Amino acid sequence: MRRILLTTCALVGLPAISMAQTLCPASAGPDAPPTLALPAPVAAAPQAWPTASSPAAQRTAAPAAAPSAAPATVATPGGDLSVPVLQRVSQAGATLQDLGLSHGLRLVVARSGAEFMLLSVLPSGRAMVAGFPVDLTLARLREIGGAGVTDLGEREGLRSVVLRSGDAFQVFYATPDGERVIPGVMWDTAGKNLTRDHVAGIEGAIPTVTIGDVAPGAAQPAGGPAQGAGGGAVAPAASPVAVAQRAHAGTTGPEGAPHVWMFVDPQCGYSVQALQRLQPLVAAGRLHLSVIPVAILDHHNAGRSTADALAMLSRSEEAMIAAWSRGDLRAPPAPEAAARLRENGAAAASIGLRGTPTLVWRRADGTEGRTDGLPNNLEALVATATGG
Repeated sequence: MRRILLTTCALVGLPAISMAQTLCPASAGPDAPPTLALPAPVAAAPQAWPTASSPAAQRTAAPAAAPSAAPATVATPGGDLSVPVLQRVSQAGATLQDLGLSHGLRLVVARSGAEFMLLSVLPSGRAMVAGFPVDLTLARLREIGGAGVTDLGEREGLRSVVLRSGDAFQVFYATPDGERVIPGVMWDTAGKNLTRDHVAGIEGAIPTVTIGDVAPGAAQPAGGPAQGAGGGAVAPAASPVAVAQRAHAGTTGPEGAPHVWMFVDPQCGYSVQALQRLQPLVAAGRLHLSVIPVAILDHHNAGRSTADALAMLSRSEEAMIAAWSRGDLRAPPAPEAAARLRENGAAAASIGLRGTPTLVWRRADGTEGRTDGLPNNLEALVATATGG
């Protein structure tokens, strides 16, 4: 299988705590190294849509309420919870609980409803690691991992390593005293996933997506030119909208209304939420929506993404979105569905798809808009789109 290098934006966080844009990250195929096996907090942001046969509206939780700008509630006083890296979390409406200092880092619990995650805040206050510390010293981890450990050096003042076991990768950050390690993701004050940058030079750590058939072992080298399903290099697209217009999509809504194209993985919880939030605009005649199925989460759901995408692409353009919304995706795929999915995968690669949902549209002035992830204000986004 041919692997096309994709840049992704993995999210570790709560749906109501926006550390980064909410999207299901593009991940490796089952025959390739997966995305970094970074630990998600309890009740982490949804990566996959449940596979029960009930309607989509019943299979996913209601979208999180709009983030509140209210300051964080301090449940345990004594620590400074106003440091820059925590401000983003508190502005998203989370309640912060200070657990005090531990091995040179301040432990903070961020809560939103029944969900929570544990944050280890660096002394600078400008970065933090989301993850649960492990009762292992850095030296002991190196001993256990042996040749599977790759040293990443100091990152934001913390020593860090990548541990590889077979095809699985895990990043660990050591506490300042080296007495504990944290398997997790490091974030900065802007909500940037620093861990991706830290592992960029590790072969196989950056995820790929399979979009074509070639002889086994012909993997695309990291950083090499992207190739299409036909074997040639994928030339930079004229525009994401032009690419979306040529893709295989389901459509709904009046043709004269503002037109938005949305790349989705049928198993992506954020893609489902985006559809749920866009449907009222479609029903009101204010949106013409095109949904482009791709399969990027197979490694997380044992191939369910591909199966559902094939089922969607076996439907007519008019019936595709309704079938996805109802969860009516169990019929055998049509003969042409596999080719359609490969072409959609090539389209996704050509625009550098980072994850789903990804929305593209054309503005009145002729420029194009794009958002990777679930926007906070879909209504405002649609208001900038034109028809056609």
